[in-house]
Amino acid sequence: MNSNVENLPPQVLRLVYKEVSALAADPPEGIKIYPSEEDITELHTAIEGPEGTPYAGGVFRMRLVLGKDFPAVPPRGYFLTKIFHPNVGHKGEICVNVLKRDWKAELGLRHVLLTIKCLLIHPNPESALNEEAGRLLLEDYAEYASRAHLLTEIHAMGGSSGAVQEAGDGPQPKKHAGDPSKRAAGPMTAGGAGGSNSSTTSGTNSSNSTAAAKKKTDKKRALRRL
Repeated sequence: MNSNVENLPPQVLRLVYKEVSALAADPPEGIKIYPSEEDITELHTAIEGPEGTPYAGGVFRMRLVLGKDFPAVPPRGYFLTKIFHPNVGHKGEICVNVLKRDWKAELGLRHVLLTIKCLLIHPNPESALNEEAGRLLLEDYAEYASRAHLLTEIHAMGGSSGAVQEAGDGPQPKKHAGDPSKRAAGPMTAGGAGGSNSSTTSGTNSSNSTAAAKKKTDKKRALRRL
């Protein structure tokens, strides 16, 4: 998605920068902010799944995109982490009134983030983008909660939600690969074995040579007798 930095008036950019900086310094509870210095019109966030919901324990990555007509037009919201929710489409698009008809320029980004978090607590099946999730929410909440929690476990827990990988995560070097003493021990042991094999081979070859020489001498002696 293209940046709208060049399309927004300088005064709007200053207001956005000020608000994003304030959010990063004092984020709403359960929400982390990851501002981009290169593109202030795209705000990445991580929302913790609220307790008491099928999303508890998960961390859901999301982004807000500010269009060229912001703040007259609301930002667009997308979940980057896969989620089973009536108001989230299959491509991650979010349907909530504050991003549509209820939008007001003075509401600000903090209000948008809090509203989206509340959407995880109180889904709205009447404006469902995921019709299956909306139907289950109304007709079979237990099945809806089970499906939502399953996808939360798969996509929003651990490293799958897009959290920064720790130094201890991921593939590790083989044991002793970084230990110089162990690296030195390997060749020394191999060399020792090789030296032993070499000595044995040398001894065998020497014995063979001696036997061949003796056989040749005996043959010469036999010829002389003839």
